[in-house]
Amino acid sequence: MELFSAPDVSPLMFAGLAAASLFTAFIGVFTGTAGGLILLAIMATVMPPTVVIPVHTVVQLGSGVTRTLLMWRWVMRQTLAPFVLGASAGALVGAKAFVALPTSALMGILAVFILIVTWLPKLGRMGAERSRFAAVGFGATFLGVFVSATGTLVAPFVASAAADRRNHAATLGALMTFVHILKLLAFAAIGFSIWPYAMLMAAMISTGALGNWLGEMALNRTSEQRFRLIFQAGLTILALRLLWRALEDAGVF
Repeated sequence: MELFSAPDVSPLMFAGLAAASLFTAFIGVFTGTAGGLILLAIMATVMPPTVVIPVHTVVQLGSGVTRTLLMWRWVMRQTLAPFVLGASAGALVGAKAFVALPTSALMGILAVFILIVTWLPKLGRMGAERSRFAAVGFGATFLGVFVSATGTLVAPFVASAAADRRNHAATLGALMTFVHILKLLAFAAIGFSIWPYAMLMAAMISTGALGNWLGEMALNRTSEQRFRLIFQAGLTILALRLLWRALEDAGVF
């Protein structure tokens, strides 16, 4: 395998994707969301559709691990066990299920749900915390097999439970790490191989780690009020984009 190479990816694209991983990791920490979805959109423009989601999953796993290690002291550990239980069930069902709904319907449902939970934050605190995070873990991992970047689904619930912006960034990174691990197990179970993209994934994980470090530095220098405002604005823009894509794919426009 040649250095700085991947199937159907030129050296210029290789460098561009590595840079995109750094930028979106920074955005993901500083805004509390958005990074994974932006990276997915960039990758989808230059890579074959059949490999985008598995490769994106590996890169996001690397980003989640480095963010969690950097910010472990801020992780809300009480959310981990129920989330992992729910996510495990979601991966099992997602790997085996035949999804009758088209992707456009899934994106539309996800977009509307994100908008509701973002702007009616009390909904993100309904019910006991353990059962709430178990349900979110199931939904995020099940949907993640098909639409990949489901951090936007998890983020409003983490924001509702987090007392501090650093709790939010660290916990979201930890929870999504488990989602990506389980998704990879699901992809392995259906026989998908990502080894030809190993060098690209290694480069993107390395630059993503740098982006996480820079993002944490920026997060420590901003105020809680500013973070919450950026978070809500960013999540709203992403949800509206998802809704627009869903309507386009459904042939409304």
